[in-house]
Amino acid sequence: MTTRELPGSPAMLPLYAKALGPALPVVGGLPGVRRRGDALPDLELVRRGVAADPDRLAAYSTVCGFGVPRVLPATYPHILAFSLHLALMTDGTFPFAPMGMVHVENQITQHRPIGLDEALDLRVWAADLRPHAKGRQFDLVSEASVDGEVVWRDVSTMLRRGRGGSDSAPASSLADVAAPAGATRWRVAGDLGRRYAGVSGDRNPIHLYGITAKALGFPRQIAHGMWSKARCLAELAPRLPDAYSVAVAFKKPVLLPGTVAFGAAASGDGWVFGLSDADRDVPHLVGTVQPA
Repeated sequence: MTTRELPGSPAMLPLYAKALGPALPVVGGLPGVRRRGDALPDLELVRRGVAADPDRLAAYSTVCGFGVPRVLPATYPHILAFSLHLALMTDGTFPFAPMGMVHVENQITQHRPIGLDEALDLRVWAADLRPHAKGRQFDLVSEASVDGEVVWRDVSTMLRRGRGGSDSAPASSLADVAAPAGATRWRVAGDLGRRYAGVSGDRNPIHLYGITAKALGFPRQIAHGMWSKARCLAELAPRLPDAYSVAVAFKKPVLLPGTVAFGAAASGDGWVFGLSDADRDVPHLVGTVQPA
């Protein structure tokens, strides 16, 4: 595998311009912009010595409900790695256009708590291109290390709708998980997508405004899936061990503004949890937590 080490965080505005290009009429078909191919690149992107910015972490913790954390929330390294995700998917060797990609599942394993001021070495790569009933999916894999020890791992499963689908594609390991009844309700404001975008760097237009979401096929703006996961994890935080794995499947999007219901139930040594529409029987997210 080819390793490309980046000296700093990639500039996000040029990356979003590169991400948008393949989705534009005419422009998307130009040499150097058009995406084609059937293989993921044999490439990993690396950044070293990445630490959480205290102000950004405080804002993130407020938006996601973590309060004042004593250690990094398990979802926080995901946003530290997000610019590497976008840099990889906009690289000229990547076969798919990033716009229109759907984040369908996410699994995070925290091997130990990460201190607020610990510097992380981050590496990101794509793996396991495989069929899905609606197209093809692959994993964006991220790892964070401290002094050569892997302390955190994240697998984001992405769906590219279109050719290559198969009705015999393997089912998700979370396919049979049902969201427990939600006794806790949260009102999510219409500006949540913009607030989360400000602390995460994920400025996909479907999350920002009604007009930009409608242009991409949604009735109005939707919450980020990783906000939903983080908000659920914040609710569970007092009951979690130091080392654990938390897996979620993203179902129907959370339309903003709206009201959602959170439910959780003990399951063996871990938990099953979910987020649903508070007024209708519509699941937004289901997940499990297991000790690592």
